[in-house]
Amino acid sequence: MELQKPSPAKLNLVLNVLGRRPDGYHELETILHPLAVQDRLVFETRPHGIELTCTDPRLPTDDRNLVYRAARMFFEASGVRAGVRIHLEKRLPQGAGLGGGSGNAAATLLALNECFGAPLGESALHELAARLGSDVPFFLRGVPALATGRGECLEWLDWFPALRGCAFVVVHPGFGIATPWAYAQLRRFPEVLHGTPGRARAALVALQGDDPRKAGAEFYNAFEAPAFEKFPVLALYCEFFASHGAYGARMSGSGSAVFAVVPDVAAGERMLEAFKDRFGNRVWAAVVPVCPG
Repeated sequence: MELQKPSPAKLNLVLNVLGRRPDGYHELETILHPLAVQDRLVFETRPHGIELTCTDPRLPTDDRNLVYRAARMFFEASGVRAGVRIHLEKRLPQGAGLGGGSGNAAATLLALNECFGAPLGESALHELAARLGSDVPFFLRGVPALATGRGECLEWLDWFPALRGCAFVVVHPGFGIATPWAYAQLRRFPEVLHGTPGRARAALVALQGDDPRKAGAEFYNAFEAPAFEKFPVLALYCEFFASHGAYGARMSGSGSAVFAVVPDVAAGERMLEAFKDRFGNRVWAAVVPVCPG
């Protein structure tokens, strides 16, 4: 049996850090939003073993890869006596804060569960996803969510009225930011490391309204403090988007991708053209609708 599975990205409209927890993780509140750009995975069942190939030679294809680990954990948890050959077509940039690896892992869990007759229920899949990484459970569904805890506690949400008809412009500068580095740097920014609770809920109120500019004004990312200090070009990207009419512009995750919300896809394409005139063409970029359909 062969099955193809898309692996979409995500954006953090709000990412508020509330301090370090006794277990070593950080307490978060974040609004996660699906992004309609994606990797693609192809699964072919086989009698035994796990084989992973990838179009990007820089990525490991053994247990260091989340896709491989997700497959191994699925077989261990489900008791299925079989194997799989997986091919990962990598289209998303690495170290971007777009959740590419986490999405790949979630897509693997969903695909294998489909291939082998759904031996695992939703709660079991969520448990495996949370063990793989804080962002992974979000990718088990294709809708926005409010995430709390270390990011694994999810409140699923409907598409936001304030952003209907809008588009995302997303730019990756060509370099990545390691998440462990970003967290370590927060110690130098105590007001950011211990953020004010409630930012995410305040943004949700605005997102439920009909004013995209008001909603965009509530977007926030604690990791911009260290990222913009070390990589000031990211701040310039956000300033460019804001000065060219974006409703909101922020960095996603721990970086380094930056996104803007604009009135529609046509406006996004015009903005991206102006962006490339200013900063050059050597960036990964995408313009996609905020909501499906």
